[in-house]
Amino acid sequence: MVGISRSPSPLAEPAYHHEVLDVGRPGFRAKLAEIVSEHGPFDACLYCAGIAAPCDLDSLERDLEVFQVNLMAAVETAAELIPRMVQARHGRFVVLSSQADALVVPEHPSYAASKAAMSAYFEALALAARSSGVRVTNIRFGFVDTKMAKARIRPFMRPTDWAVRIVVRAFDQPAIRVTRPRRLVPLVKIMRWLTDWRIRLAR
Repeated sequence: MVGISRSPSPLAEPAYHHEVLDVGRPGFRAKLAEIVSEHGPFDACLYCAGIAAPCDLDSLERDLEVFQVNLMAAVETAAELIPRMVQARHGRFVVLSSQADALVVPEHPSYAASKAAMSAYFEALALAARSSGVRVTNIRFGFVDTKMAKARIRPFMRPTDWAVRIVVRAFDQPAIRVTRPRRLVPLVKIMRWLTDWRIRLAR
C-alpha cells in the first residue's frame, strides 16, 4: 500500500509506504510513474486531493493551481494507473468531487468549475470502462468537517468518520456516482437556480 501527500504520514506499518509529494507541483506525473514502477501494479486508488481559492481578478494564478490539483493531477493519476488496471482486467479508481460541481460560484469560480469538470470526466470514464473490469466511482460530498470547509454557512456538515465510511463502501460497490448527504441536493438545486436567475438578469 502506498500513500501520497504533501506532508509525512504518522502511519508506521511494514506494509505501508508513504511518499511526500505535492500533486500541484511540476513533475508530479513523472514521480508518480516512478512510484508505480517501483511499488505497483495497483488494483485500487483513491484520489482525494483538493484546494480552493477566492476570486482575484488581479491575478488568476491561484485558479491555475486549483485546476491542477482538483482536475489535472487526478487525470494524470488516472493516466498512470487505469491503463494498467485495464490490462489486468481488474481495478477500482475512486475520486472525491463535490456537490459544488452543480454550481456557479463567483466567489470561488475555479473550485466549482474544476469539480464540475472532474465529475463529468470521471463519470464518463466510468461508463467507458464498464466492460474492462475497471470500476470508477465519483463521490460528491457536501460539507465535511475538514480544513477545506471554510464557508461561513455549512449546511448539513458531516464529520470525517462519516465520510470515511462512505469512501470505504465505495470500493465494494459498483456505483458510478455517490452523492452525500442527500439532504443537501435540494438546496444545491435552489442555489443553482438563483445563480441562473442572476445570469439571466445580468446586463
